[in-house]
Amino acid sequence: MASSTKGSVSLLNFFVFNSEYGPREGEEDKKVLFYYPQDVDIDTKIKKVGLSEAIIKFAETFSEIPCQSLHTQKTRQVFFEPETCFWMAMTVSVPYKERTKDGQTVTEYQQDNVQDSVYESILKQAYKMFKLFNGTFMTILMRANGEVESLKQRLDHFYSKFLLTLKLPQGDILDVFNGIHFLPLDKNTYLRIQCFINRLEASFPIIKYTAFLYNEKLVWSGLEQEDMRIMYKYLTSSLFPSFMEQEIHGGQGRPNPPSSGFGHYGKFMTGPPDLNNDKNMGKLPRVFVNTEEVDEECYLLVYTALNATICLLVNVSSPLNVPTCRSLDSLLGLEMTKLASDIGEQYSKRVSALNPSDPVFKYVYFNHMNLAQQTTVHIDLQKKAGVNIPPEILRLLGDINADLTKFDEDGETIVKTTSDYWVVGKKSDQREFYVVINMRSASLIEINDEVKRLCSTYLNNIFFLE
Repeated sequence: MASSTKGSVSLLNFFVFNSEYGPREGEEDKKVLFYYPQDVDIDTKIKKVGLSEAIIKFAETFSEIPCQSLHTQKTRQVFFEPETCFWMAMTVSVPYKERTKDGQTVTEYQQDNVQDSVYESILKQAYKMFKLFNGTFMTILMRANGEVESLKQRLDHFYSKFLLTLKLPQGDILDVFNGIHFLPLDKNTYLRIQCFINRLEASFPIIKYTAFLYNEKLVWSGLEQEDMRIMYKYLTSSLFPSFMEQEIHGGQGRPNPPSSGFGHYGKFMTGPPDLNNDKNMGKLPRVFVNTEEVDEECYLLVYTALNATICLLVNVSSPLNVPTCRSLDSLLGLEMTKLASDIGEQYSKRVSALNPSDPVFKYVYFNHMNLAQQTTVHIDLQKKAGVNIPPEILRLLGDINADLTKFDEDGETIVKTTSDYWVVGKKSDQREFYVVINMRSASLIEINDEVKRLCSTYLNNIFFLE
């Protein structure tokens, strides 16, 4: 009896609707604000939205908690109400296996391969990413004097591109946490960075908020936690990879080496591609943050030197031009090149000391209080470090997380799989720690001791559960 898995998790539809729009019969199409795929006829869109509305209202009769997901044999649909009466829904396919038995084909759908918590988180991230670049739905409507068409255009412009970047088959526990990787530094280096940022903001008052990263790890941020979280997601999953690809293929912008005549390794990731051309500000994203006011619109100016990156947020009402960027470059370039060099020495020592390529175990750590995340569960393709975790083990981590999340109390789960992996999940004081250990002959006591050792070695004693 042979079997084969057919397909992976894929996006079947994604739509945004408002349950209060189009209340009269014949006006149901007004509820639909965005629908993917876009080549679907309007009757299908109305039916899908109407069915979602009915499911949501039906679920309200049983629970005060809004409906979050709908399971069918072939699909999984998740719902999210980001703003009052505005709903988002996403439907994905369920992978299946076909077995041949007695000359007949039997189809088995793998429901366990699609985890609610993962895809609910992906749907919420889709809203937060939209909000980062456009503001809330209500803010858009207020600025457009209530014109719904303006909101529809924004949704279409953003999601028609964003949905193509989703990697649904790779969704796992890291999407649930959506945390931030921090870079711990010694006090002197950290103070140097803080002094540098203070001097920068004093010299250029147009800069309202700043974030400093090294090697895609956050060192310092002046943004609110949730804004930084989604900004970090955008930087590490979109901007940094696209910039690196552009550099590899000889993209625009001046070369990095000091031989270019600028005396440093700095350049703008977003902003002017050529500082000698006063008429070209290049691509300059606008983002909406909620630090001093709701949905404050800012330019996002990103500058990099070696492995150090600084994000400068400038209110859109402030004048920002190439001469100003040239002045910024003269200050940022030299200072950040020096800082990046000094941080690099500390970073390389720390990485070699921790030896993250240890093939015996992989771990995930997340702190709900500061959104700090550490993990070694994914292969570093550039360094080819470590071993990958089988997909079924990653799903087990998600299941353990879902179980621990159901209860407010701290807890611990230890599982030994049929493939001889030990999987441990701990939750204590708003911190979660998951570890996968490949020690077949180990006993439960030995695994418990090993987990304690890992906590003290890799997490600097910041997590411990008796």
